[in-house]
Amino acid sequence: MSDNKRAVDRTSIPEEIFGEVTVFQPMTILDMSENGAQIEAPYKLQNDSLHEFRLSLGERSVIVKGRVVYCQIGDIRDGTVLYRSGVEFVEPSAHALTAIRDFVAVHKAPPPSIIDAETT
Repeated sequence: MSDNKRAVDRTSIPEEIFGEVTVFQPMTILDMSENGAQIEAPYKLQNDSLHEFRLSLGERSVIVKGRVVYCQIGDIRDGTVLYRSGVEFVEPSAHALTAIRDFVAVHKAPPPSIIDAETT
């Protein structure tokens, strides 16, 4: 294939211009509400940075934008540092919000009953 097949020619840039790319990396969701989530991952996220998060919620999958509220070392397992981050969802779509609410409602555990000072 020839490089001359482009609909529009590219222009060479004389100086370096930097950008960023969104790359989906694996993470573990530790807890979640309709407002945000606490995640664990083998990489550090910058406080106040914005990211897109793909959430696999059972049979549904949604992508939400989130702001990192905090990021700290959570654990060290097998020589790997795991970071815990608090993420605040930013303007989730109605579809994403419904999926998150439904998922949380299904997985919300009722508080244990206490009978005669024993949990049931």
